[in-house]
Formats: sequence, C-alpha cells, structure tokens
Amino acid sequence: IKLDKNDINKSSLADNDKDIIITGIFTELPSSIIIDTTNATSFSDEYLLNTNSELEIIKKYPNAGAAKIFIKALHPTNENCSNLLTLKQTDYKKIITEHNIECENMTINAIMRKAIWKHYEEDLRLELVEIDASKDDAKNIWEKIQILLPIYSLFQSDRKNSDSDSEVQDPLKEAVKQILKDDEIAQKLALVAQKVSEKLRDVSDKTLEKLNEMNPDIASSLNPIIPASDSLSWTTVFNKVSISGDDDIPINKRGSGIKRLILLNFFRAEAERRRSSSQPIIYAFEEPETSQHTEHQKLLINAFKDLSNKQGVQVMLTTHSATVVKGLSFDNLRLISKDYEGTKSINTVEPNQLPYPSLNEINFIAFRHLTEEYHNELYGFIEAEGLLTDYKTNKDKIPYNKVQRNGSISTTEIILTEYIRHQIHHPENENNRRYSFEELEQSVNLMRQFILENRSE
Repeated sequence: IKLDKNDINKSSLADNDKDIIITGIFTELPSSIIIDTTNATSFSDEYLLNTNSELEIIKKYPNAGAAKIFIKALHPTNENCSNLLTLKQTDYKKIITEHNIECENMTINAIMRKAIWKHYEEDLRLELVEIDASKDDAKNIWEKIQILLPIYSLFQSDRKNSDSDSEVQDPLKEAVKQILKDDEIAQKLALVAQKVSEKLRDVSDKTLEKLNEMNPDIASSLNPIIPASDSLSWTTVFNKVSISGDDDIPINKRGSGIKRLILLNFFRAEAERRRSSSQPIIYAFEEPETSQHTEHQKLLINAFKDLSNKQGVQVMLTTHSATVVKGLSFDNLRLISKDYEGTKSINTVEPNQLPYPSLNEINFIAFRHLTEEYHNELYGFIEAEGLLTDYKTNKDKIPYNKVQRNGSISTTEIILTEYIRHQIHHPENENNRRYSFEELEQSVNLMRQFILENRSE
C-alpha cells in the first residue's frame, strides 16, 4: 500500500503536523539475535526494549513520503555511550582505548558495546528515547531485526471488485504470478527459455544462410530478434486457468459477496503459502463482513479463530458488524472511540453499564446496535439486583391491554420498559400498538442510566 498526502490526518494537518506515524509493539521475542555479522547478542543487552520489555518499532512518513524507522527503547543517554548502535568497530576500539575500558574481545562489536555500557553502568542515564534506525550503522541493525518480524498481510475492504481487476477475474491468475516468482521455478523456466532461444538462433542462422545463397543483399539486411529469457511473459502460457461455479458461471460474473468471499480465502491461502516454517505472520482483515451473508460472517469468524490458534499466527480485523463481535470473546476485542475533544483511543473492553462484560453492551456502544435481546438483558439485571421497584418509581405510564386466561381483555397502566418487555415475551398478544425503534432506544437508555447511577453509589 502506497501512502499519499491525502492519507495525512486532516486535523493534524491543520496544526502543521504532516507526519503519518505507525507503531508496532512486539512480544515473544527471541532470546538471542545477531545484528553484527555472526555474533549473538540480545535485545535487552543492546537496550532495544521499551519500559515493558517489548520491542517497539515506529515508522514515520514525513508528508506521506518515505518511511523513517525508529526503535523506541529505554536506552542510555549518557553522551559517552548513548550512540553506540550508530558507530563502527573502529569507533568502539577508540572509545575503549581512550577510556581504558576492559574488554575481552576487541574484534566483536556486541562484546565491545557491552563492555562500554558496563563501564558506565552507574551512570547510563536510561531514558525512553527513539533510536533512529534509518541512518548510519543502525540501518544495518534494523535490517537484521526486520527479518525476525512477522509477515504482515492486509486484506482491504475497499479493494477493487471490478471486472477488470485481475484478482476478481480469477484468483488463479494471480496465483500464477506468485508461483512464477518462486526462485526454483524461475530458474527452470530460464533454462527452458535458453534452450528455446538456442534452437531459434540455430533455425534463424540456417534460414539466413540459405537466403544468402539466393540473395546476399536481402540476407545481409536481416537480423533475427530473439527476446531475452527474462522478458518472456510466462503468465500468458497459463492464461486459461480459471475457477468457475454453478453452470460454469465465471467468477467475475458472480455477485460481489461471492467474489469477496473467494478473494478473501485466496488471500488466506496465499499468505499461508508465503509463510516460512519459522517466520510468524499477522493477518489483517479490514471489514471482512462486507457483502457477506450473516451465516458467512459466522463461518469467517470461526475460520479466523482457528487460524489465530496456530503457532506464530495473529489475526487482526476491523469490523462494524454486531454478528462478528458476538462471535468473539471479550479478550479479543478492542474498542476504538473518540471523546468530545476529538481524541481517539483504543481500549480493551471493560464492563460499562453492566458490572459484567456484555457483547450486547459492546455492540450498543460501538454501533448503537439496538436489540430486544439487549433490552431483556438490562431488564433482567435490574430485576435480579432487586431494583425493579426503584426503577419504576416516578416514571410515566402508558396503557397496556392484557389478555386474561379466559380470553377477556383488561387494561393496565405500566411504564414504557415493561410495555416493551411484555411485547417481546408475548408476541401473540396483538391488542397493543407495536413499540417503535425510538421507544426501544429510549427504554434502553433509561435502564443504562439507572444501572450507572446505582453502580456508582
């Protein structure tokens, strides 16, 4: 994905802040790493971890341009040893010699850095700083660290779904491109191309030789043009590969939901194919529910959960679907919110109005998703707490027509919340006006406010 200037946050831009900043925090780090040739060290020995002993990588894109890499870490700030990661071996030797520092091996950078830091261990002045990994020798360190990081594969919700999109035309065509990039296959195809070129050269030379016997002028003016093997388009050889569905209907003629479902699973398969046996992978799905039937959403969530249980796999997704939320557990969820001042935050899901986690509550907060199930949950909680009488006090009442056992109708006055609850539990009673969406929302808000007030007392 390539950033452009329109990706810069408009509020920040108004304050002349033109940086796009992306931060990744990594745990489950290897106990040893190699950042200098073949010599082992560790993130902690190099002071490359933050205050929580995590690897925190920051990418900054000034004016949506090229990325600058920073490692945010609790790092020495003593000027005598603060910039060791950016120095060369000759610099380490000079520091050790000038300050008479004990060092067991002055040919290994990691050992020399460790010796220098040990020399100043009483005055390291550790502070949380951003180490610029885009310049000097720190760039080499970043290249070594980058290899250890997970593969990140993003499936966008706004990816193209037009007939001209190669992936929509058929995922297998896209798969051909990826397969042909395999080094082993590319080498074999290069050999084939070389053999064909040699044969073509032989045929063309003999043709010109025979032509020269008949007309030397024409023969001398001709020159065979044989394209280089690396310029050949092998994908055209496999341009007939396809996946078709019911009655041989091609994918690009199917509905957007089916196309997205196939593309999404092609994405999963391709990301899995590219994953090495040891390198972890992060799957990121943007609104996977888009154009999907509710049952497909449930199946997708189950597939994502199974995927996340594999060793070295993490799944991240954004959603506006209450169905997706209901398919997850509370520790899976993060709520992105914005306060009245416009400040955005990402928070773990905590009990809000109810003193226990509720997926209905989460969906209401996140999407204003109103359901009868949520209404029942709130009412049931108030009743279980023995607060129903208090809740009913001083609330306006409306008439409700109740069907007696003998079939007769009696009218009673009840509050709006009871009116809605009776209709939910007795849909067979058609003697009352159906409550409106606005009334359901009003009742839910009244119960939430009541629970909040009583919880804080």
